[in-house]
Amino acid sequence: MRSSNESAAAVRDLPAAAGSPPHMIAGNPGSLATFEARPLQVSSRQVSLVGLAPAVFLPALIFETGMGALAPIVALSGRALGASVSAAGLTLALLGVGQILGDVPAGALAARVGDRKAMLVAAAVAAVTLVGCAEARALWQLALAITATGATNAVFTLARQSYLTEVIPAGLRARALSTLGGMSRVGAFIGPFIGAAVVYGRPVRDVYWLAVACAMAAGLVVLLVRDVSEPGRAQERRSAPVSVRAVVARHHRVFLTLGTAVFLVGSVRATRQTVLPLWAEHLGQAPSTTSIVFGIAGLVDTLTFYPSGMVMDRAGRLWIAVPSMLVLGLTQALLPLTHGLVSLTVVAMLMGFGNGIGSGILMTLGADVAPPETRSQFLGVWRLCADSGSAGGPLVVSAAAGLGSLASGIVLMGGVGVLAAAALMRWVPRYSPFATKGSGSRGSVVAGSAEPPGTGMAYEELPGGCGRPGPPAQR
Repeated sequence: MRSSNESAAAVRDLPAAAGSPPHMIAGNPGSLATFEARPLQVSSRQVSLVGLAPAVFLPALIFETGMGALAPIVALSGRALGASVSAAGLTLALLGVGQILGDVPAGALAARVGDRKAMLVAAAVAAVTLVGCAEARALWQLALAITATGATNAVFTLARQSYLTEVIPAGLRARALSTLGGMSRVGAFIGPFIGAAVVYGRPVRDVYWLAVACAMAAGLVVLLVRDVSEPGRAQERRSAPVSVRAVVARHHRVFLTLGTAVFLVGSVRATRQTVLPLWAEHLGQAPSTTSIVFGIAGLVDTLTFYPSGMVMDRAGRLWIAVPSMLVLGLTQALLPLTHGLVSLTVVAMLMGFGNGIGSGILMTLGADVAPPETRSQFLGVWRLCADSGSAGGPLVVSAAAGLGSLASGIVLMGGVGVLAAAALMRWVPRYSPFATKGSGSRGSVVAGSAEPPGTGMAYEELPGGCGRPGPPAQR
């Protein structure tokens, strides 16, 4: 039998989100610590990926299809308003800038009004900003509307991620979040084709009306389709709002360590979309040929998201995170060695595979380490780390190209991919309880149990308030 002192050092209960790491309220780093006793929230409904499709995956797919349709058109609409080539490219970059600016406020908004209402607000505001894009008659008007649209995308995406993290069982977490990430990939893949059909023989700004329709349709789905969580559960989990600054201060070690790895991952992923068309142009490939190569790589990317989530759930996060970064980094480093269409296509497909198997890995890691009581605020800062990397990576390549060596910039970012893999290996086991062990293998959480069934483990405090298995409790 366990002594009273040992019992006090063990986990009293798990957080409301099944499988989330427990969070300390007292104790010293590296030691066993006591946790707040609170009733486990267990939904009476069985949650499955199929059951989540109408409420979660469908609105995400519709919204991201609209965003995907914009990608090849934004720069062209800037040119139609008289912008130079460089200014038009900067206008496209503002979509990402808006997302960065919206990440932290998105977390604060979702924490204050709830995930569902935050999505409705994002869809409504997106419809307005996209109308602004369609009606813009000056470049500055388009730039402002594009930036605001990027911010609404941040709110919509974070709200679904936060909601899904709460309601999905730990054993399905990676598959669910990989599927959510896959919806973004599918939308980015099919959106340009739908947009091309809309603007065929018509002004390019008409694609913004397609995006308006997608935003409104996504909002209607969120409004009309019932969420899978219990009525009133969102009200139970929200208490007095906690400022983002307080969340950053409390979990600063997570953001400085694992957050750095997230930054590197984001930079390598975003660079892939930049280096492939630039190197294809360097090889003298026609724009139409480059588009086909890019589409083939995108197809490979899209087809691999669900199997990667299954591996993460069954074997652990690092079994996907590290290979994804190694494949993506090494294939980027190999890109300057290609000299023809065949070799370019093969490397592009390998890059798509490396990026595709990593679908949802950052969202899954964020769900693993996010504290339930301040989840939305935490995930807002978490996404800021990733999106900042996404903005910074292509700048490195652009700077290298400006100095006259595109190949060196590509190879440098390939090295960053290897560095990202090393950072993940170093820090993921420190913070995620599912780094090298599948989340489904820890057993089902039973209400009132003092520890995850079958583990016989207490939990140690981790910097930033996260938990990991500690030494087996003495019996």
